[in-house]
Amino acid sequence: MIRRLINKVLGKKAAAGPRILPLAKHGIRREQIHSCALKVTDTLAREGYAAFVVGGAVRDLLLGHEPKDFDVATDATPDEIRRLFRRSRVIGRRFQIVHVYCGPDLIEVTTFRAATPPAEDDEEEDGRVTAADGMLLRDNVFGSQEEDAARRDFTVNALYYDPANQEIWDGHGGVADAQKKLLRMIGDPAQRFREDPVRMLRAARFAAKLDFHIDPATRAPIAELASMLARIPPSRLFDEMMKLLLSGHAERGVKQLRAEGLHHGVLPMLDAILDDPARQKFLHAALHDTDLRIRQGQSASPAFMLACLLWFDMQQELERKRAHGLHEQSALYEAMDTVLERQRRALAFPRRFDGMIKEIWSLQGRFEQRSGARPFRLLSHPRLSACYDFLLIRAESGDASQELADWWGRFQDAEEAERAEMLKPAQGSDAKRKPRKRRKPADAAPSEPA
Repeated sequence: MIRRLINKVLGKKAAAGPRILPLAKHGIRREQIHSCALKVTDTLAREGYAAFVVGGAVRDLLLGHEPKDFDVATDATPDEIRRLFRRSRVIGRRFQIVHVYCGPDLIEVTTFRAATPPAEDDEEEDGRVTAADGMLLRDNVFGSQEEDAARRDFTVNALYYDPANQEIWDGHGGVADAQKKLLRMIGDPAQRFREDPVRMLRAARFAAKLDFHIDPATRAPIAELASMLARIPPSRLFDEMMKLLLSGHAERGVKQLRAEGLHHGVLPMLDAILDDPARQKFLHAALHDTDLRIRQGQSASPAFMLACLLWFDMQQELERKRAHGLHEQSALYEAMDTVLERQRRALAFPRRFDGMIKEIWSLQGRFEQRSGARPFRLLSHPRLSACYDFLLIRAESGDASQELADWWGRFQDAEEAERAEMLKPAQGSDAKRKPRKRRKPADAAPSEPA
């Protein structure tokens, strides 16, 4: 308030600090902010700290979208935040963040960071570590709100909303860029991508999700610096790729990756998929199905997406196991284990996904069995819905029979009498198989000789 009064009196332009937009200029009301985020900002403000809702939530509200998360930025240190909120914990080494809990809800609270200085060779000073190539390894140097805005990635993500006064603080033209649907990097794009190469993936994801175009100056260094993604820890790379693939805009996101030249080496399995027409058709059918589910408010699982991405690798491995003379069941389970472990070395996805992935794959063969009691047993399987969705994707891409997918669609909805009529006659030796002889109980007495 004081700064604005001085600027007005002296006739200075708002460029001396962030442009502060009142409610009438942006239309975001306090009531639109999540109650847990309001609790956090109100508590911090009562204790004399600055407190803003920041980043994606402000951007999405400005665009008329429903935010998924509400993050808070403040000048309170992590230790000071912890003392104010009983249900909170500090996480992260690279960047310290405080998680504050309100019942089942979680708000991420970060302390304003200082602006990043020019890179030095593996220099560590006051909590900041920068590698020789400019990659920022750790940054817990605290600063002002203006410095914090300057070190954020894109202008539309550097918007700060003050719930107390219902104002947006905009220091880098993010509001204007949002109106122009422009994704623009703050500062020198090459330096900012070197600090954190994942920003290149974020550029592709945000462009796809928001239907923005990437500023030419922001795009220019991506092709040259794409190889730096190889230095990103596999677990962080996996998290970023799942955000893209489960964003509800994955089809456009993958196309954006290709347009920026980021698909090769980013997600190793994408290399083969996007260069093979059959695999590419299957991938786009899977992405289209997942996007549709998310936009309709349904759940989407990383395990299901991994099952799609690795399906052809598993099929190839299965053929190799068969060629070595393994029995069908043994070949299948060995192939699944081999593919999952091989990919886990390149992309650190959690082992808890393995069970669902294997069930989706192994049940595909059981859909072929349409005689006797087997189809009825499959109806009661807890993963039937996911496995059937996978079959539909296979049929749409030509990897499975459409007739088979249609049959199972009818069979699931049919009455008992209709299901019995739909059963296929047993084929081959199964039709002539003789009934097994009943084994005698182990404690039965031997029969007397005649």
